Amino acid sequence: MTTSTTDTAPVPAPGRRSWLRDHSELGVCALLLALGVLVLADALTMDVDITQRGPVGPKTVPIVVGAGLLVIAALLAVDVLRGGRGQAETGEDVDLSEPADWRTVLLLAGVFLGAAVLIEPLGFPVAGALLFWGAAFALGSRRVDRDPLIAAVVSFVTYAVFNNLLGVPLPGGPLMGVL
Repeated sequence: MTTSTTDTAPVPAPGRRSWLRDHSELGVCALLLALGVLVLADALTMDVDITQRGPVGPKTVPIVVGAGLLVIAALLAVDVLRGGRGQAETGEDVDLSEPADWRTVLLLAGVFLGAAVLIEPLGFPVAGALLFWGAAFALGSRRVDRDPLIAAVVSFVTYAVFNNLLGVPLPGGPLMGVL
């Protein structure tokens, strides 16, 4: 056998990757752990008036959610350390080789911010209609004859359900006397 010496650097074996790269899912575990600790710390330091207590107080749900986050973080960490791997995203009907559609993302962000700014002076029915119509436009609907009408109906029905049926007061704006 002859050996040749060349000036090329040795190529690492294909199976040699760093430990952190092989266990990258531990980052999700750390995020879930931090979120669980934050929720539990906030729930346990919550001031509860003695008159607000009932069989299930206001601390119950945050404590259950925080404990659930901690349990999920621990179970996921055990699975990852035992060799479990998350599957790569294949996408159902999404071509992952295509770049993100930043125009749509920015339009939607603008519509949401606009609705947040306008909800107090215009009220929920008008701001909600603008939100629904703007979201439909940002997502590609160009039916100017029906989209505003559908957006107004959805917004007014949402307002009526929350304000009248559920008892959650939403700002009515200038339409407060009419509705």
